[in-house]
Amino acid sequence: MIDKKILEEHNLTEEEYQRIVELIGREPNLTELGIFSLMWSEHCSYKSSKIHLKKLPTTGPHVIQGPGENAGVVDLGDDLAAVFKIESHNHPSFIEPYQGAATGVGGILRDIFTMGARPIALLDSLRFGPLDQAGNRVIMEGVVSGISGYGNSIGVPTVGGEVYFHPCYSLNPLVNVFCLGLTHRDKIFYARAGQPGNPVLYVGAKTGRDGIHGATMASAEFDENLEKKRPNVQVGDPFKEKLLLEACLEAMEKGLIIGIQDMGAAGLTCSTTEMAAKSGTGIEINLDLVPQREEGMTPYEIMLSESQERMLLVTTEEQVHQVQAIFAKWDLDAVVIGRVIEGGHLKVWFKGELVVDVPVEAVVNLCPVYQRPWQEPKERRTQILTGLPSLPADLNQVFRQVLASPTIADKEWVFRQYDHMVQINTVFLPGADAAVLRIKGTPRAIAITLDGNSSYCYFNPREGGKIAVAEACRNLACVGARPLGVTNCLNFGNPEKPEIMWEFKEVVEGMAEACRSFDLPITGGNVSFYNETEGKPIYPTPVVGVVGLINDLQKAIHPGFKNQGDLIYLLGPLSEDLGASLYLREILGEEKGPTPTLDLETEKKIQEFCLEAIDKGLLHSAHDVSEGGMAVSLAESCFHSHQLLGVKIFLPPDHRPDIFLFNEGQSRLIVSLSPEKEAAFLRLGEAKQVPLIRLGEVAGHEIKIIQEDKTLIHLPVKEAYQLWKTALSDFFKIKT
Repeated sequence: MIDKKILEEHNLTEEEYQRIVELIGREPNLTELGIFSLMWSEHCSYKSSKIHLKKLPTTGPHVIQGPGENAGVVDLGDDLAAVFKIESHNHPSFIEPYQGAATGVGGILRDIFTMGARPIALLDSLRFGPLDQAGNRVIMEGVVSGISGYGNSIGVPTVGGEVYFHPCYSLNPLVNVFCLGLTHRDKIFYARAGQPGNPVLYVGAKTGRDGIHGATMASAEFDENLEKKRPNVQVGDPFKEKLLLEACLEAMEKGLIIGIQDMGAAGLTCSTTEMAAKSGTGIEINLDLVPQREEGMTPYEIMLSESQERMLLVTTEEQVHQVQAIFAKWDLDAVVIGRVIEGGHLKVWFKGELVVDVPVEAVVNLCPVYQRPWQEPKERRTQILTGLPSLPADLNQVFRQVLASPTIADKEWVFRQYDHMVQINTVFLPGADAAVLRIKGTPRAIAITLDGNSSYCYFNPREGGKIAVAEACRNLACVGARPLGVTNCLNFGNPEKPEIMWEFKEVVEGMAEACRSFDLPITGGNVSFYNETEGKPIYPTPVVGVVGLINDLQKAIHPGFKNQGDLIYLLGPLSEDLGASLYLREILGEEKGPTPTLDLETEKKIQEFCLEAIDKGLLHSAHDVSEGGMAVSLAESCFHSHQLLGVKIFLPPDHRPDIFLFNEGQSRLIVSLSPEKEAAFLRLGEAKQVPLIRLGEVAGHEIKIIQEDKTLIHLPVKEAYQLWKTALSDFFKIKT
């Protein structure tokens, strides 16, 4: 008997239950209810976000596969394709940081090699609460260890990413993992079942009870009963995943696979129903044949388990033994557990009894779609900076504080735990504006980056969404790459609350506007709702991953200054947008708006100018101005130089120095060039109608910032570098 309590345990409403009854023509049994609860969960069905996600552009000249498959695919030319996606593993990482993060890596890797691509790079966007709280340090240590433990073991480099800190993430850490792989255009595989009669094979690790209701857990807020959800977290085995990866790619290379689907969220339920639904067929399986590592598992447990390192694949009758031989060579199970059938139903047998018989279309495509109410939060209108705080007396000390802020400080404590050189594709080490990976056998390279500023999105979600896309593209421009496609991970609170739904709608519309402006398609992504614990939501946090192409790797440039005497220019407009800045929040103690404004036409001009200047060999370095403002961009350009070169900067007299240095106005880069190239640089700027402001030069080994003969900041680069380099690791020396 399905009562109200059982529905609540499955996170289904009474209206949704009645819809299930109508679709299948009878009352579901408990296993069938579990199947619907997973596939109709927010995590799997996108029932609250679909109507808004349709506003995003998804097609473009380079797109081979857009949303709807395990990952997006873009054309790189020369018969090569890049396969990429980003996914969240936020809820599991809060409950069990190590395994939550580790299985997040495992899951995104499977999304990539399921498509036929060999993974070559990982990026992470990580968000934690303040590190002066021991609980946040414990979560961060576990997450970073989980990512490194899985990625390093399987041999895929983590080449970059971002780490942010803010109180809103104290009970809601975000772990977003991006993966990119390479394949040939004619070697892309899809989640298709093919013709009725085709054998369905279960391959990979054995099924256990871990991860049951993982997708449902990710579709609800957390409360004081958090500890009870620990069994919902999957347990990963990177060595088993490595075997699975190699076996799948070998079977694909030999043309033995018709269709393949990862058993990720919702496990066997998702893989069987989605493959059948996409093919217009049904699937019949026998759970007695499913390899299991625990005794006495019920049909409910087997169908809902999210045990890791498993795949469902379809081949032909004639090729079954060849597939099994390959998987046996890699010491993996490969068992025929069923067949593709006509009729469009999922039929599941257990001990001679038909325990599931439901239409796959109902499970996959007929979930209710909600147009949830939205309402702008009134308090945001009052959280606006109305008067400027006093100018700090000692800007030298302020500068030191900014450099030591965990969000700004060097992330070496994180990156040194990752192997970022395995596969020897990595050109730029972590810390550049974008990671750069050579495409072996060609003169070209791929550039990838992640970006997203939640403070901007809190005060103005629409503008924040635009900025996330623009800044990610700007990061690519800084290394000389043109963007090809975007993936996104949209992290928000409870969508049943109108103010959260308003944030989501506004962010998506802002992203859509920016993507259309850049003629840039979204190829897929992930929505993570219910990032709330005990009623406290995170700030709206869209994380944007962009993939770009560098046609000539020899022309790619780095953020570090190169030579004494090089000229330093600000490329882009002057700004006094102090609202939503790190300086205002962490130094002046006021977290207020407004969010910096973004003019998309100006942004496009700046990026085009930068790309052309790099292509013509005019620039020695380029670095985005973002968190911490121009002062941080200048300092980081010193830190990334080989000899810790210094700068001598002259501020214009009619600007308040702290606002000039620390505001986060958009569409700006710090670039350096030799004096001999200045005339050509200025001519190009005039032709492109781009504002160029000469700030000073690369000089000595000190950071010197002067205004009207008064030295405001004077700090040896070595001292500033040590502050920046050790600030994050110092927090982990104060463990309790």
